[in-house]
Amino acid sequence: MPDTVLYTAEAVSTGDGRNGHVTSSDRRVDLDLAMPPELGGTGAGTNPEQLFAAAYAACFHSALRLIAGRQHTPLGDSTVTAEVGIGPDGEAFGLVATLVIHVPGLEREKVREFADAAHQVCPYSRATRGNISVELRVL
Repeated sequence: MPDTVLYTAEAVSTGDGRNGHVTSSDRRVDLDLAMPPELGGTGAGTNPEQLFAAAYAACFHSALRLIAGRQHTPLGDSTVTAEVGIGPDGEAFGLVATLVIHVPGLEREKVREFADAAHQVCPYSRATRGNISVELRVL
């Protein structure tokens, strides 16, 4: 838990959960939700897994850039792609995640070193550790 909370995001879900609507308190997020066809839905809106993937990718990318910056290593046109899967886990559902890290022009071993370090400081990685499987895949 942080020593001091610097920012709190707030969002409200209305309607039918995964087939409803989400809105952030500042209205920057204002989206219809729909279950994907793979889960029996229409796919006519975004879904929690897409939102989580977007958030995790952005957060991890920032952590990666922080780690590289501490070593004065520019990451240029780096990308982080988060793949978030959902499926049955006993009587419940569970998540899995893969983070695909690509840093053109930097040795793969160095990218792996930065990715491993970022995985230790990224708040999303810390929150998911021990709760879901997270694979780091360096291209």
